[in-house]
Amino acid sequence: MEKSALQIARAAYQPKLPVALRGALQVVEGEPTQSVADQDEVQTLFPNTYGMPYLRFEPVDGESASVRLNVGVILSGGQAPGGHNVISGLFDGIKKLHKDNKLYGFILGPSGLVEHNYIELTADIVDEYRNTGGFDIIGSGRTKLEKKEQFDKGLEILQALDIKALVIIGGDDSNTNACVLAEYYKSINAGVQVIGCPKTIDGDLKNSEIETSFGFDTATKVYSEVIGNIMRDCNSAKKYWHFIKLMGRSASHVTLECALQTRPNITLIGEEVEAKNQTLDDIVTYIAEVVTDRANLGMNYGVVLVPEGLIEFIPAIKKLISELNDMLAANQADFDLVADDHKIDYVLAHLSDENAAIFRSLPISVSRQLALERDPHGNVQVSLIETEQLLAEMVGKKLEQWKKEGIYTGKFATQHHFFGYEGRCAAPSNFDADYCYSLGFNAAMLISAGKTGYMSSVKNTCRPADEWVAGGIPITMMMNMEKRNGEMKPVIRKALVELSGKPYKYFVCHRTEWARNTCYVYPGPIQYFGPSEVCDQPTKTLRLEKE
Repeated sequence: MEKSALQIARAAYQPKLPVALRGALQVVEGEPTQSVADQDEVQTLFPNTYGMPYLRFEPVDGESASVRLNVGVILSGGQAPGGHNVISGLFDGIKKLHKDNKLYGFILGPSGLVEHNYIELTADIVDEYRNTGGFDIIGSGRTKLEKKEQFDKGLEILQALDIKALVIIGGDDSNTNACVLAEYYKSINAGVQVIGCPKTIDGDLKNSEIETSFGFDTATKVYSEVIGNIMRDCNSAKKYWHFIKLMGRSASHVTLECALQTRPNITLIGEEVEAKNQTLDDIVTYIAEVVTDRANLGMNYGVVLVPEGLIEFIPAIKKLISELNDMLAANQADFDLVADDHKIDYVLAHLSDENAAIFRSLPISVSRQLALERDPHGNVQVSLIETEQLLAEMVGKKLEQWKKEGIYTGKFATQHHFFGYEGRCAAPSNFDADYCYSLGFNAAMLISAGKTGYMSSVKNTCRPADEWVAGGIPITMMMNMEKRNGEMKPVIRKALVELSGKPYKYFVCHRTEWARNTCYVYPGPIQYFGPSEVCDQPTKTLRLEKE
């Protein structure tokens, strides 16, 4: 495979490690933990892995202990920059423990474990993928590990390959599955440890011990580069309002970070919409007011950032979606028998009067997507709703009305964009290259310490890598009970944008100025070589959080 000059140069980059992971280490246990909510229910479901302590690794003098074992690895869920470095860090970590240790990759995600589809990841293979984007070393998949039959089938191949530990690299759902698997294998004394690694560009897998999920840094820098390019075009042509939808179904972290990097005229934060109990018309009116304000200043152009999951944050629509999910889960067999052109009538007949009225008020394109286009778990596929176009159209209609009333006298032409896949497989930034390599290497050390049901944790990441703190956090600590497809299930609680947090407060302090004036920042492409203040900086979100 022919490589670009950048790939060749990046292959030589040696990611940095926390001091504790560079030589012999000891495990320091912290306080016992409990789940973030629903403690009794979660403890009942996870009796063997609940309440374990935080772990921290500290360097000690002497030689590292030799540990002989084989390890399996799974990439689960959507791609995120840095996954290959987690695997290369894991590979180097287990080879440090013993030169004969082997790493097996299960192909195309969790299904590879169940279907016994695997490959041994040798040095020749791993070296081809160091510091590269994507998950193509073994591929990824979205199969959920939830059933005893899957666990038992997976155990067959783990025992056949003499694999003593399995590392699952994924987001909140994938690590929830890792926790369930760890509990089951421990309950039957299978002799297989399970360790998770925090991945998601959405940024919604974090807490006091997981400062950021890997891939968020790179993806937001990629999106911010393209947003900056659009801003430059916008400021040059001076004739379009650009509506840009960004990844993040369940949280608005990506949108907020990109706003902090680029300073758009309008940024919608889903968590704020929910907290203020805003309606769709409230949002449209806000955008129209800013458009009018800028038009009065002679500026018929601007940039609007929209989080992917905005629709679900609108309280009235969120309530409608919740009833829809429950209703369809309970009546799925009947619903499947209804002809497509009568499905909306069926939905209206089974909704409460309040939610039926809201459903009727939505544009037909949105109501059809809410009712007909569901994911395999029966939930609304929010990413398919073209929120950026919906808002642009509704703002346009409101401005037409205002023009008739003499309120608005400007011109309103729009362009629409959705940035998602563009950032998922980008070559990792130096931060993500270092962070991911450390997470993988750290996972190997958790395995050598005999731990299971833990997530790899690397903290203090706003400081130089020498000062990063490595360790582990029990996955059960992140759990709560939530309704999924009509049933209460244990899941990792998603981390939302905190309206009391410093990143959001900084944004609020500046957004009025950014709305009226043209304050655009053009970040440019990710830099991999050069001064540290250009190449190694973490996200603005992380820096503001750790001030």
